[in-house]
Amino acid sequence: MTKLSAEARSKLRARSRLAHLGRDGEVSQGFINVPPFRGSTVLYPDVATLKSRKQRYTYGTHGTPTTDALTEAWSDLAGAAGTVLVPSGLAAIAVALMTALSAGDHLLMTDAAYFPARNFANKVLTRMGIETTFYDPAIGGGIAELIRPNTKAVFTEAPGSQTLDMQDIPAISAAAHARGACVIMDNTWATPLFFPPHARGADMAVEAGTKYLSGHSDLLLGLVSANAEWLPRLLAYVDLFAIPPGPEDVFLALRGLRTMDLRLREAERQALALARWLQGRPEVLRVIHPALPDDPGHPIWKRDFAGSSGLFSVVLKPASEAAVAAMLDGLALFGMGYSWGGFESLVVPFDCTTYRTATRWAPGGPTLRFSVGLEDIEDLKEDLDRGFERLRGVGE
Repeated sequence: MTKLSAEARSKLRARSRLAHLGRDGEVSQGFINVPPFRGSTVLYPDVATLKSRKQRYTYGTHGTPTTDALTEAWSDLAGAAGTVLVPSGLAAIAVALMTALSAGDHLLMTDAAYFPARNFANKVLTRMGIETTFYDPAIGGGIAELIRPNTKAVFTEAPGSQTLDMQDIPAISAAAHARGACVIMDNTWATPLFFPPHARGADMAVEAGTKYLSGHSDLLLGLVSANAEWLPRLLAYVDLFAIPPGPEDVFLALRGLRTMDLRLREAERQALALARWLQGRPEVLRVIHPALPDDPGHPIWKRDFAGSSGLFSVVLKPASEAAVAAMLDGLALFGMGYSWGGFESLVVPFDCTTYRTATRWAPGGPTLRFSVGLEDIEDLKEDLDRGFERLRGVGE
């Protein structure tokens, strides 16, 4: 079998690239998959090499053939100069922020950010003398007005993982770069398959590999990819902390990579079908999904994204907490849990009115976030139909 050159690989379509990225027959001794290398100590052949550290692997925290396989594959997929791996999505956010920021700096963060990212800014960065200003996610190029002389980073998330606010990443990036600020993007919703973060202007892109890269809700992993300008700083910072993920999680992520395109496109199809069905329900006030033509973020989504994932939200018409609980507690196919991107469907109620500061969240009714899995769509509809019957029953 002929080994693909980088040029030949770049011409492959996404599904073919995912099947071949990160595979090295020499490392795996002819087996298709690179095995999970477990180890801390790496031996050196002589004193000179020990002192110079001039060999590829030097210690377990500095990389293994397994981590190399995944980082090389992800960098290719994301259009990045390089990628680092950490134990969770939140760890990836923290590493990216800490790479870009120092004491006395100012951070701009979208008001629709993943709540733990917001919490990290408010409770950790504040202690380090870093000030955070939250901004309206719809600000676009207008973010230039918020940039100060000490603004060193702009954190974006498109769309937001609860309220699905879309952001104009190219416009924000252009404004930030004009003032010398780093742009960090949480790209977990779309993955690089549906949104090329670095081509759109992000200097560093964060991905919770726990979600669609895993696809099976059985691992924790974070990835941070960077362009050529920011990669040396990212590598140096991660090296200081020595926080690699476990070898089994990396191995499982590599396995998930092979089917990510198939799973993501099926999640897209399923979620759009369910979203359209929910739009016709009398109990639903509105569906929040940027791929729907009537969504406020649709024009940006249509311009910049190649697809949509299985995550979206719904605003119900006014109903009591007891009615919503009755609806959710009796669901048989939708589990309740704080993650998404797996093969199973999930739903969680949420309310961000208490912590948004730059924008006012007044949806008009209870809000639910759905992660649509791989079950039969008709079974999912029937499960929700029975749930809506319970919701109406409490209100009667």
